[in-house]
Amino acid sequence: MPFAPINDQQIFFTDSGGPGPALILSHGFMMDHEMFAPQVAALSGSYRVITWDERGHGQTVVDNKPFSYWDSADDCAGLLTHLGIESAVVGGMSQGGFLSLRVALRYPTKVRALILLDTQAGCEHEPVIPVYRGMMAQWMAEGPLDTLTSTVAGLIIGEEPESSQWVAKWQAQPWNKMEFAIECLVTRDDVTERLSEITCPALVIHGESDIAIDAERANALAAGLSGCTGVNWVPGHHAANLTHPVAVNAAISNFLGALA
Repeated sequence: MPFAPINDQQIFFTDSGGPGPALILSHGFMMDHEMFAPQVAALSGSYRVITWDERGHGQTVVDNKPFSYWDSADDCAGLLTHLGIESAVVGGMSQGGFLSLRVALRYPTKVRALILLDTQAGCEHEPVIPVYRGMMAQWMAEGPLDTLTSTVAGLIIGEEPESSQWVAKWQAQPWNKMEFAIECLVTRDDVTERLSEITCPALVIHGESDIAIDAERANALAAGLSGCTGVNWVPGHHAANLTHPVAVNAAISNFLGALA
């Protein structure tokens, strides 16, 4: 299996290879690299598409210490270096977008462009923080119960059959490794005021029915990035790239084509 020793972690990744420009995609909270299967299938004929499992998720083996999205940004940049890629289009969904913004801020020469899917630049809304913590505490204490997983799937995915497929996947996995991941999510810093430092081209895609991150925050993200022309609205919920890949893949393909 492809693992990379980066920052004292063993990062699991996939790499389509090929001579095309590199695109690295970072998944959302509770998800893993497989959420980008529709993008890998659509884009790997023309681009070198890399996906990976972030700390606390998927097959990546971690040191079981607290981390931030700045640490995850270091992991993303380290993976590019490990693969011999000097510059790539850096993309991510939700928390994958949080870390992608931080890659652009900390490693601007490594980021040719940004693709930001159902994400934002700010902190978590205060009222939902105890709710998220409570859900994860229950998850770790009692396991992925049907009622809990269906609530999480409705928030992130919201569409069948993808929703039930991910519920089954969660219920088959160890459930005791989310403590530091949830703290990373709910305690992240606000980088909204730093968006003006990011000058590369940027594509912001957002699901019209996303209830996890609202339209106001999507618009604020797009407005803060000088290389973005506005939000590209597509059908779907929070994981629109997974449930409505045709619209998302078309927007990504047009964006990447314009870069070339």
